[in-house]
Amino acid sequence: MKGMGMMPEQRRKPMSEINVVPYIDVMLVLLIIFMVTAPMMTQGVKVDLPETTSDPIQAEKNVESVIVSVDANGAYYVEVGDEGSDPMSLADVRERITKILSQRSSSEILVRGDEYVDYGTVVRLMAELQGAGASSIGLITESPREEK
Repeated sequence: MKGMGMMPEQRRKPMSEINVVPYIDVMLVLLIIFMVTAPMMTQGVKVDLPETTSDPIQAEKNVESVIVSVDANGAYYVEVGDEGSDPMSLADVRERITKILSQRSSSEILVRGDEYVDYGTVVRLMAELQGAGASSIGLITESPREEK
């Protein structure tokens, strides 16, 4: 008696399916790596530029705006509420904004640049404001005048 008490041998059929689970794991790891590294690859100053045809933004209540102005000569001024300042250097602006943000972190930082000031001057100012801890910087513009 052949095979008595033993299980008969079964032949395995070849699998015709591909196991995709390891590929999914690799793709998820790559996705996480790209999600972490993508923000590090962008450089520059984050700015939400207003459109000239948009409606004015309503100021939040209980939030005092800090306005940093740059005149046509490249001089900087810091205005907190109704209090203005004398012309100051870029380092003094950063120090003053750092002090203001340490006292009240909910302040809005707005930049008012003269139409004829050099673009690089405004960009350096915004970089210093970001370095001082300003997370959101707005630009003040005027609506275009209608010519008759």
